[in-house]
Amino acid sequence: MRKSRFTEAQIIGMIKEQEAGLPTVEVCRKHGLSTATFYKLKARYGGLEVSDARRLRQLEDENGKLKRLLADSMLDNAILKDLLGKV
Repeated sequence: MRKSRFTEAQIIGMIKEQEAGLPTVEVCRKHGLSTATFYKLKARYGGLEVSDARRLRQLEDENGKLKRLLADSMLDNAILKDLLGKV
């Protein structure tokens, strides 16, 4: 996944600006992003605080590592079964 130009704190700040009453178009113009990107970020980070967003990122990173470990162990298991079947 591509790394965002904005930190979680910046994204949450943009969302709070919009929720405070600033029009979405103005928020997007001020920070240099499209409205589609803003709404995508709002769907992901809306309702979160900065600490919640950091925890979410940590959990996603950990989940990715666990998925890679599982895939590696399944591959090792398949190779061992294949070798045992040839003997």
